[in-house]
Amino acid sequence: MAFYLATVVHMDIALTGCTDSDGEKMYGLDGEEMGHADFTKGKFFMTMPEFADQFTYEEGTYETAVADQQVCKHNLELDIKVNKSPAVAEAPPMSSIYPRDEVKVGTDNTLICLITGFYPPRLTVRWTKNNKNVTQGVSSSQLRVNVNDGSFNQFFTLKFTPQEGDIYTCTVEHQALEGPMTREFDVEVSEPSLGPSVFCGVGLTLGLLGVATGTFFLVKGNQCN
Repeated sequence: MAFYLATVVHMDIALTGCTDSDGEKMYGLDGEEMGHADFTKGKFFMTMPEFADQFTYEEGTYETAVADQQVCKHNLELDIKVNKSPAVAEAPPMSSIYPRDEVKVGTDNTLICLITGFYPPRLTVRWTKNNKNVTQGVSSSQLRVNVNDGSFNQFFTLKFTPQEGDIYTCTVEHQALEGPMTREFDVEVSEPSLGPSVFCGVGLTLGLLGVATGTFFLVKGNQCN
């Protein structure tokens, strides 16, 4: 009888990043985000999915993140002076647009504009309906960092009541793009089915949680326009 001792290696991640106006402090495990500091709300949030084994970081984690930001911004200021304002790394975003639920005329729904892989973490998003700007019913998620490359993901939503023939667009502006990037959604009523819309909605939910299964769905979600 032979016995084998398995060695399991895990990678613990602590990421600190800053610009002159923004900051990021994130902890992760094996490529998945576990929690992050929200410097707008002044709290540290755990971001693990509900089905995972839950735990919390020790008291004072947020205060440590604030102190790390002060150090980061001090070092950033010194680096800029020493290197004479070096060029900032850039990564252009990718975007896709799809409804949360199966589209039914006259039934309230939500359009999702998923934007992934961009850096730096500043962008502008505009919605239109039939070529007219829309500002009501619009919301956005918190920025989520990709732990593998430091780029960012974010999604924007628009509450809408579909009517056949309506055309909605989501336009993204980012400094790494040569010009505005627009994705279009046409309201077309078809027979009910578990089609791309539902598939993409599931992908968004899982993908932004960062779970392994979500990675597959998130890739598929990027193919939906």
